[in-house]
Parts: sequence; structure tokens; C-alpha cells
Amino acid sequence: MNNKIIFEDIKRINEIGQEYWSARELYTVLEYIKWDKFLNVINKAKKACKNSGIEPDNHFPRVEKLIDLPKGAKRDIGDIYLTRYACYLIVQNADPSKEVVALGQTYFAVQTRKQELQDDSDLLGGEDEKRLFLRKEMADHNKKLADAAKKAGIIQPWEYAVFQNHGYMGLYNGLGAKEIHAKKGLKKSQNILDHMGSTELAANLFRATQTEEKLKRENIKGKQKANQAHFEVGKKVRQTIKELGGTMPEDLPTEESIKKLNAEKKKEINQKSERK
Repeated sequence: MNNKIIFEDIKRINEIGQEYWSARELYTVLEYIKWDKFLNVINKAKKACKNSGIEPDNHFPRVEKLIDLPKGAKRDIGDIYLTRYACYLIVQNADPSKEVVALGQTYFAVQTRKQELQDDSDLLGGEDEKRLFLRKEMADHNKKLADAAKKAGIIQPWEYAVFQNHGYMGLYNGLGAKEIHAKKGLKKSQNILDHMGSTELAANLFRATQTEEKLKRENIKGKQKANQAHFEVGKKVRQTIKELGGTMPEDLPTEESIKKLNAEKKKEINQKSERK
């Protein structure tokens, strides 16, 4: 089942170029039989939206939907136009036993995170600024991932190295850190993340954040289960990149060290400060 095709096919664009989804169509795709049960899921999603400090009406507006009745009469059964964020909250609250719901969780999580990163990148400007921003994000989220992994039973440094390797193998089609180093022409002492471009960093950032959430959400315990969860998340991120027509991470170019960029940035800031 192709999650991109399923959810892209029912995506709509309004007159000012904004994308949205019809709740009536989404509920069919998510294999719900009764509209009332799907409304319960929507209400949970709206509550989650409000709890996040976001106005639900901006993401779940009700619209008129008329159906034909006998003798030319019509009845408004209503519909709800959903933003990408609304869809993301809905699939997070839908029946997790449905395969299509799991696919929806991957699709809307990837698309939502991609847009968030794009919004941040637009403010940053060039590729160097994007790399610096994403590398810092990666460092911050790797700490959070390490904490989540520790609670799952990954205690020793070598155990965490194995855990990280599973994430890489999922995302890089079976390549571990050692193989990625070799493919990208890096020395053993060089950090893989320091030589990634913004696109590759964004893919790895999503891998890290989603693995952290999965470990916590599913209360995963045990080294083997944690490693498998990291591998599965990496593999799903890779699958989505493929479906979106992107370049596989192992085929992206090796960039100059982020440490060099960081040093140049600090030097530039110091020079500006001295001139004041």
C-alpha cells in the first residue's frame, strides 16, 4: 500500500493555493464505517490541538455538504476541511490497528515536519545557515533520543552505538556507520553528521525525533525492541523519501565539515563586534 498515493490523491487545493483534506473523504480512506465514530476521533484531535495552544477552528473548519433527497429536497450533512496539521492529529488518535492509519501517521508526520523545517529554513536563507541550524537541532534531539533509549534499557555506550547503527541501517538501506563513512569517503574520526547537507540532516533529524516519540509513546522496553524500533523508523523515513522522489541519503554529496562553517561564523560575528 502506497501512503503517498493514498493521501496525495485526496488532497485538495483551495482558490488561494492552500492544501486541505475533506474529513468525509479521509474517513473513508481510513476505513471507518460510521461517521459518528470518526467524529469522536476528530474531537480528540481538536482537543489535542487546543491543548497545544492552537485554535482548532483554524484547522478544523466546518463546511456545508448537501446531499440529494427525494422530490428534489436537499440535506446538509456537513463536512470538515482539514489542514495537514489537523490530519496529523487525527491519524495520531485513530485506530492504530488499521494498516492505513499507520501509513497515515508516517505520511502526515513526515509532511508536517518537512513543512516545519522548510519554514525555519526559509528564515535562515542559504545552505550554510540551514546546515548550522539543523546540525544544532540534531545534537539537541540526539540527547533526547539517548534519554529515551536509556529508559528503554540502552545503558552502556556500546549498546547506544548499536542502537544508533540500527537507525542508520534502516535509513541507509542496510548501511551502518562504518559503511556510511566508507561510502562518503570520511575518516573514522570524522562525524557523519558534520558532513551532511541540509537535506540529509533533515532526514536524520526526523528519524531521531520519531524514534524518540515511538519509544516513549509505546513504552518500549528492552535493547532488542528498542533497536528494532529505531530500524523501523529509519526504514519508514527512507520509504517516504523514495515515494516523494527524493535522493536516497547515501547518494547525497559529502559536505565540508560543519565545524569549519561554525568557526567561520564565529569569526565573522567577532569581526562585526570589533567594528562596532
